[in-house]
Amino acid sequence: MKCSVYIAVSVDGYIARKDGSLDWLPGADPDEQSDTPTEDYGYHSFIQSIDALVMGRNTFDMIQSFGSWPYPMDVFVLTNRPLDNLPDGVTNIYAVQGSPSDVVEQIQQKGHQHLYIDGGDTIQQFLKANLISELILTKVPILIGQGISLFGDTNLGKDIPLKHLSSQSYENGFVQSHYQIINT
Repeated sequence: MKCSVYIAVSVDGYIARKDGSLDWLPGADPDEQSDTPTEDYGYHSFIQSIDALVMGRNTFDMIQSFGSWPYPMDVFVLTNRPLDNLPDGVTNIYAVQGSPSDVVEQIQQKGHQHLYIDGGDTIQQFLKANLISELILTKVPILIGQGISLFGDTNLGKDIPLKHLSSQSYENGFVQSHYQIINT
């Protein structure tokens, strides 16, 4: 099973403000209009490569606040609470519990082979369990000073060596780096 991370991060390492807000990300404001075509930073291609998504409950709740549900694939939400108020017409959202290894096994039994892992705590748990295969990190040229750190103060138990596969810079200053996890 391949588990991938695709996430934006501020230059100082944050994925969201302390309250979970993403207002610092360009394009985060749905009322913001732009006449220029938007770059998707390889997101569409990435989404086409995965067949299911695993996210934590906080990430799920935040995404629901955006309005329309953006994911056509199966979504597995790590939670101990019932998933109430699911988006209208969406039938592919499932609550799952257990360790990251147990969750991967449950999802693999449903036939999925490539998971998108999303949400700070969830990413940290899957890294600690040696389940992440690749990291695609897009650095946004902003310092937000404080917030939710991608890697936090989590004790991963050991260093996690990475193999740099590629980097790409964009006109707006974004720098996307793609890493493979080297399992030791």
